[in-house]
Amino acid sequence: MTDQTQQERICPLCGGDNQCAMAAGRAADSCWCQDVVISPAALAAIPAASVGKHCLCPACGKMKGDNTV
Repeated sequence: MTDQTQQERICPLCGGDNQCAMAAGRAADSCWCQDVVISPAALAAIPAASVGKHCLCPACGKMKGDNTV
């Protein structure tokens, strides 16, 4: 696994495995994020440098406005 591939699998909020299907080489429609609504608070918390580059993990995707899941 390359450094870039490893980075693509890291959640930009918690640093954990984001469980992204695409980063693992699988089809996008098989990803966990296709079947859930990502929290607006979680999306707003993504650092600018990671927007469009790194996916959230399921736990962070459910984050509430007070940073709890």
